[in-house]
Amino acid sequence: MFNLQGKVALITGAKQGMGKAHAIALARQGAKVIVTDIGLEKDCPDFINEIKGGDGTALCLEMDVSKKERVDAAFDEAIKYFGRLDILVNNAGIYFSKPALELTEEEWDRMIAINLKGQFLCAQRAAKEMAKNKWGRIINIASIASGGVGVGIAGAAHYTASKGGIIGMTETLAVEWAPLGITVNAIGPGAIDTPMVSAAQIPEDAMKAMLAGVPLKRIGRPEEVSAAVVFLASEEASYVTGATLYVDGGWLAA
Repeated sequence: MFNLQGKVALITGAKQGMGKAHAIALARQGAKVIVTDIGLEKDCPDFINEIKGGDGTALCLEMDVSKKERVDAAFDEAIKYFGRLDILVNNAGIYFSKPALELTEEEWDRMIAINLKGQFLCAQRAAKEMAKNKWGRIINIASIASGGVGVGIAGAAHYTASKGGIIGMTETLAVEWAPLGITVNAIGPGAIDTPMVSAAQIPEDAMKAMLAGVPLKRIGRPEEVSAAVVFLASEEASYVTGATLYVDGGWLAA
């Protein structure tokens, strides 16, 4: 099960955290992986060696998901190198806390450009490539805080708006692209131990209060989200599309 031999996967925001874990997990299942991020050049040799340790074949590319010309340039190079694209993991994203009354237009636009527009640009280009082979898997990384489930985050109106937009977009793209043989799904992680969460500098008491509401009583690991990515990328998930899979330690069930 979950054999990805012969498949080519592109992961955005793969320099660290969940993106890096997704790349390694897909490679270990046999996929050839393209890791993309901003400022990836200096880390690329070590990254490639780590992925090849899982018997994978990998390519590192610089890409700013918020700029269409940069997205197209990276996809062009990836297709030239591997000849095809089968799996896209839309992982690139940013987070910073700012009260809604203090949020500037520029800060709002930057969050939406990277977290939401970037996912659309990559999905659109990936679908054009996947349609050539009538097979594709697009996996969009959203968040538990994305609307409709009762989880809001103070100081994150811009972030939660972007993540809610991802889920709405996922459902629509799943409908549009099903005739092309492409499934489109989202993953909504809960509290996951990543550099982005560390950088948010959540106060210890706030973190303890949050985890107290999680039945498993701990923060999640990136690899636990990657397991969901591998499933959705596989043939075993062929009848799953337009879905959001929450990986949250039971947070929403509590």
